[in-house]
Amino acid sequence: MNNALGNGSASLDYSRLQGLSELWPILVENYGEIIALHDPHSKPEVILTYAQLYEKIKRFAAGLQGLGVKANDKVALFADNSPRWLIADQGILLVGAANAVRSSQAERQELLYIFEHSDSTSLVVQDLATLEKLQPELADLSVQFVVLLSDETPPAESPFKIVNFAQCLVVGEETTLKPTTQTLDMLATLIYTSGTTGRPKGVMLTHGNFLHQVNGAATVVQPQPGDRALSILPSWHSYERSVEYFLLSRACTQIYTSIRTFKKDITQFKPHFMVGVPRLWESIYEGVQKSFREQPPSKQRLIHFFLGVSQSYVQARRIAQNMSLEDPNPSGSQRFLARLKALSLTPLHLLGHKIVYTKIRAATGGCVKAFISGGGSLARHIDAFFELLDIPVLVGYGLTETSPIATVRRPHNNLRGSSGLTLPYTEIRIVDPTTRQTLPNQTQGLVLIRGPQVMRGYYKNPEATAKAIDPEGWFDSGDLGMISHGNQLVLTGRAKDTIVLSNGENIEPQPIEDACICSAYIDQMMLVGQDQKMLGALIVPNFDALQKWVTEEGLGLTLPLPGDSARQDLDHPKIVDLFRQELNQRVKERPGYRPDDRVGVFRLITQPFTMDNGQLTQTLKMRRPVIAEQYRDMIDGMFERS
Repeated sequence: MNNALGNGSASLDYSRLQGLSELWPILVENYGEIIALHDPHSKPEVILTYAQLYEKIKRFAAGLQGLGVKANDKVALFADNSPRWLIADQGILLVGAANAVRSSQAERQELLYIFEHSDSTSLVVQDLATLEKLQPELADLSVQFVVLLSDETPPAESPFKIVNFAQCLVVGEETTLKPTTQTLDMLATLIYTSGTTGRPKGVMLTHGNFLHQVNGAATVVQPQPGDRALSILPSWHSYERSVEYFLLSRACTQIYTSIRTFKKDITQFKPHFMVGVPRLWESIYEGVQKSFREQPPSKQRLIHFFLGVSQSYVQARRIAQNMSLEDPNPSGSQRFLARLKALSLTPLHLLGHKIVYTKIRAATGGCVKAFISGGGSLARHIDAFFELLDIPVLVGYGLTETSPIATVRRPHNNLRGSSGLTLPYTEIRIVDPTTRQTLPNQTQGLVLIRGPQVMRGYYKNPEATAKAIDPEGWFDSGDLGMISHGNQLVLTGRAKDTIVLSNGENIEPQPIEDACICSAYIDQMMLVGQDQKMLGALIVPNFDALQKWVTEEGLGLTLPLPGDSARQDLDHPKIVDLFRQELNQRVKERPGYRPDDRVGVFRLITQPFTMDNGQLTQTLKMRRPVIAEQYRDMIDGMFERS
């Protein structure tokens, strides 16, 4: 063990590194026997220590060199979460090349566009099925060779050389790896933004961009060597990727999971950290609420009693600590009274932990040090729910173009509802969208970001780059927000998502949607109403909760299953009235309620918003224009009859 580094990963100092590949020798020297990657669902199961992982990275890199990859080449990497993805990613970087990344599940035309636009000369793909999806057009492009990350036998005939993963490693054994000097400005990857509209743009991220994230995240949390982290998001996405790089740089053990196995894996492997998007935390919340509804009435009353007490407790504690968005900068007397209230509620809150919350925490494995949330706004009720359970949720903010983390909440400074404080060497400005004049704190405007994490630009698109980054280095996020007390960033909407009603009022949909999905009967919801006199909504019901209500009401209806085309029973007057009451209540209870926030018309739909139907991005954000177009007739109809 290198004594200068100490026994804990908190003392690791990567501030002088020039490239990501320089992480691995340090990790092997100090933590070589710790398990780096564990994929319990692959066949056979994969377990790699840091020493074993680095050996495979070097062999894969040598294999690439043996196949013809040179420094500064572009290699397309179309694959999904697995240890082999990381080996391929780091192998490509080790030879001084850059990768152009995307999911193997992306549409073929998008993958072909990325390969050609990125000037890639070779291709690493998930499997033969992914490769076949790109034919016959791929044969007409300049492909030197293809590496399959599977063990499938390559086809005998092909216009270009094809090797599988094992064969690439064999080439690596027969090739002497030629080290490549890396620099902070060296291109590491091209991440093509899926976005919500338009053709994807290639975001150029450098080794320096990612190393800023590795070093900056260490000011937020300090994992210990061997801490377990569950990986569920796409590894190629900037958010998952940067946090993976950080956790691996701290000698954590990364365990691969999926939506299908997540609930089992989280209890079995008891993670200390997990990176997720709001929809993931919502699924945990919905699962807990479903289990509550299945309890006998007497137990439900007891649960709701403790939840109510704990809600009052945490609200008082927030005011006492000046950590409340709703009551910023309370007076000394207000903080004193809040402390008294929190103190008086502490015994019941602790009893709630013992009787109710401990069992819920067990469903998350019971070892969570922090859930890291990004990729979208976290609804306030989800934020508050995990606060009641004493599970830290650290919400961060950024974009692919900022590598992505610009701000993040801290365990010791966790202002619920905010997106936290800036990372080191990062600046945030809030400006008037029209004049670009800096606005005072507590005033909503456009969020600009400047720092070492800001991308080099969009690949082969100087016009878009100049539009996104001004001459002083400020990146235009396109998001609306303000600086709250304590210099915390609070996001209030997306500039392009703003709905302008016919009376000229500007409505930010996200906060209203977040308030409405607090309802047990609403699973997903999207506001509409551009140029209309009132807001409308498309609502995907929570069918389990709704069917239980229908049964208790004795309506004698069998509701459709999610995705069914038949929806007649959803128009039953009592069901419509239930949702109208739920919407009115949730919207009116929202802080800062205005009459224009009221949802005047709505339609219940049976088809959930998913990635498969193109209505969600890879980070599970709604593609609003896509959804609006697919439901155009329904939307027009609801307003015509209003």
